[in-house]
Amino acid sequence: MSVVYDCSKRESRADGLAAAAGAVRSSRLVVLPTDTVYGIGADAFDAGAVQALLRAKNRGPDMPVGVLVGSWSTVDGLVLGVPPQARALVEAFWPGDLSIVLPHAPSLQWNLGDARGTVMLRMPLHPVALELLRDVGPMAVSSANVSGRPPASTAQEAQEQLGDSVAVYLDGGSSGEPVASTIVDLTGADPVVLREGAVSRGAVAEVLGVPAESLA
Repeated sequence: MSVVYDCSKRESRADGLAAAAGAVRSSRLVVLPTDTVYGIGADAFDAGAVQALLRAKNRGPDMPVGVLVGSWSTVDGLVLGVPPQARALVEAFWPGDLSIVLPHAPSLQWNLGDARGTVMLRMPLHPVALELLRDVGPMAVSSANVSGRPPASTAQEAQEQLGDSVAVYLDGGSSGEPVASTIVDLTGADPVVLREGAVSRGAVAEVLGVPAESLA
């Protein structure tokens, strides 16, 4: 049975964050608000929980799940190395709606889907999400919707789609107009914008000191 917690109230927010942390540590799924859309999340290092996340979304491993972190420093332990371009983007846009793809550390025991040795990382600009992430550590998070249906901008919309496959819903109010994060791939010789979302290609180019057209 799912439980919904109203995070606009101090007491229920504290109870909800505690319940969500307990759920994540028990290999269960949670829905959390972010600065883009609502996300469905699990312990990034719990392969069974990540598989449950994919099943809840009716999605296969061919679409790997990204990872949300609660601090800049967390990234260092997750990737093979943090190049200067990644540092520049993190300093400019985190916490915020920019995702960065990097080669993950080969020692990590996780299975996020067919990511071919890479991981997509983001630090969201939302107090509820950040508090949970700083408690439980990196989480595998995807948009809180069934694959092929619109992403949820409220906890209620997420619950209508995902139901009791999720243990805890953290209701942080409406996320507003759903806008996806911008994704920058830094795994090759040159940076590439895989998806232009809330952060413009021009803003990314300015931080990296390259022409915007080179990021296509």
